[in-house]
Amino acid sequence: MSSYVGVVVSDPELHSQFTQVELRTLKSKFNSNKTLLERFTVGDLPPVLAKLNAFSGTFDADEIKSVLDKSYSDADQEVDFETFLRAFLSVQARGVEKSGGSKGSSSFLKTSTTTVHHAINEAEKASYVSHVNSYLRDDPFLKSYLPIDPATNAFFDLVKDGVLLCKLINLAVPGTIDERAINTKKILNPWERNENLTLGLNSAKAIGCTVVNIGTQDIAEGRPYLVLGLISQIIKIQMLADLNFKKTPSLFQLVDDTQDAEELMGLAPEKVLLKWMNFHLKKAGYEKQVTNFSSDVKDGEAYAYLLNALAPEHSTHVALETKDPTERAKKVLEQAEKMDCKRYLSPKDIVDGSANLNLAFVAQIFQHRNGLTVDSSKSTSFAEMMTDDVETSREERCFRLWINSLGTATYVNNVFEDLRNGWVLLEVLDKVSPGSVNWKHANKPPIKMPFKKVENCNEVIKIGKELRFSLVNVAGNDIVQGNKKLLLAFLWQLMRYTMLQLLKNLRSHSQGKEITDADILNWANRKVKRVGRTSQADSFRDKNLSSGIFFLELLTAVEPRVVNWSLVTSGETEEDKKLNATYIISVARKLGCSIFLLPEDIIEVNQKMMLILAASIMYWSLQQQSDTESNVSEDATDEGDASSVTGEISNLSLDEASESSPSAQDQELVTKAAEDEVDGENKDA
Repeated sequence: MSSYVGVVVSDPELHSQFTQVELRTLKSKFNSNKTLLERFTVGDLPPVLAKLNAFSGTFDADEIKSVLDKSYSDADQEVDFETFLRAFLSVQARGVEKSGGSKGSSSFLKTSTTTVHHAINEAEKASYVSHVNSYLRDDPFLKSYLPIDPATNAFFDLVKDGVLLCKLINLAVPGTIDERAINTKKILNPWERNENLTLGLNSAKAIGCTVVNIGTQDIAEGRPYLVLGLISQIIKIQMLADLNFKKTPSLFQLVDDTQDAEELMGLAPEKVLLKWMNFHLKKAGYEKQVTNFSSDVKDGEAYAYLLNALAPEHSTHVALETKDPTERAKKVLEQAEKMDCKRYLSPKDIVDGSANLNLAFVAQIFQHRNGLTVDSSKSTSFAEMMTDDVETSREERCFRLWINSLGTATYVNNVFEDLRNGWVLLEVLDKVSPGSVNWKHANKPPIKMPFKKVENCNEVIKIGKELRFSLVNVAGNDIVQGNKKLLLAFLWQLMRYTMLQLLKNLRSHSQGKEITDADILNWANRKVKRVGRTSQADSFRDKNLSSGIFFLELLTAVEPRVVNWSLVTSGETEEDKKLNATYIISVARKLGCSIFLLPEDIIEVNQKMMLILAASIMYWSLQQQSDTESNVSEDATDEGDASSVTGEISNLSLDEASESSPSAQDQELVTKAAEDEVDGENKDA
């Protein structure tokens, strides 16, 4: 595989205004319109720009024309790509004025565009550098590059090869990346660097980071605002990792009854941290309520009360008696250091109300001393609420991370709680099936009236049926009531539908019926067999898949150099199976597959996850062929290994698999699973 080459714009200033994802998207739009129109002129721009997602619902063609008239007097002027980009920026700038907002931010942006001007927060940069220096100083590979001087750009240079990104992800969620899959040579070629960055970005999505409008080239270029935005999310996940009931059962001390406990379990980690902070502040006699990590803590008083309550042996009233906020902040940090809380922020950061740094500071205090005691009777009582089986918990995690990776406006912290009002499900449906949602019939949160939630969920079920999901005896109220089995069954069908649609779109120029589960299995078996490998899968519930060998051979078949077979085990013992499974996931992400399963899903042969894994590899493989076809002429195309996407799919023997064959059984997986769960719920009722 050749190394990735980004879209290049000759004007450096103009180039710096866009990420590579944006440039590729806009380049595609520009090329398609240039091909469609005999001459692409300024006069053609308004309707073209009006159709872009960035301006949909904000500007119509007439408004865009009035904006462009100020910069372009000649409507007949022919448009090149750079003119197209400048016109885009002109309209976007008008949009920022219109909304009264600003697009510049050091946080990771979730909007459809991340352009205009981006300022970086030097204090945050210094904090993240200190974090890296502290936590990775003993790493075998990175220790020769550390410590980093925060006053230089060495941090951004070090990020460019992807190794640091991968190491930080493993700090945040240990075991996410199999480090055997990371390329750790002193000097990496572009292909190896791109592999590391691809592995890092896909793994970041797999731990809950919002990775929108960013590609490997953007990190390879060391774009400060994108790098800091991504690093801040990873560090935040690490710092808040203990703020859940499984890792810290004593958090139940924050609530008095079951209803409060259910509410607390559905909160985002930072909200739980605020609740914990207010719990101690109230006991310490602090009369105010802290609702954020910015304006409510910038005077330092809340910190002084909190530290006095948590560390009475270091208690001092000097901080409270100090009138100057900066001096009080200094005293607070001195007291925190006595608790071994490292100083990743300065007194100025507290006084300025730096939300990210204050959040990290409070999280660090929680890690060192949370001040909670374990009430065995209360913990046992509330623990009964957390009786989800392991597979249910894994599926909830998988679907939650997948939803967040789509870039929906609402971030999901708990599938079973956050989806009950139907709004997030409508957002997801609109993402995976654009135009399917009639937003005039939707009720936007906050929703106080229960029947409004039911209306949203009824709309979700209606759209699901239009997409031919199996929803026998399922109503919107089942989602509102938090029926976990039915919700997971719906999300599984939604994820499967999305994957199959992606595959279908790659074969839009070919003829034939819809791609099915059996087609994916047949493709995988044919691919492995074609390169002389021996593994074959009877179905996606074939117990032989637990060894991992089949998927490793499939990955080798689609990209020969991606698997290091000296690292592969026989897959006979449980330990060997786990080593192979973790390696498979990292290699697939390194290749470019966006997947959210865990090693246990492979070891236990979770048929749903096996299907998605195979489909993801298939999608990547066909996408590479599609990209190759768009860049080479027909007479230069090899009739053998470089066969077209059309040929690849038309050879799947779509009509050969009868319903009684093992692979055809997999086609019935989603329908049977959903119907079984519904029948079970009806029997319970």
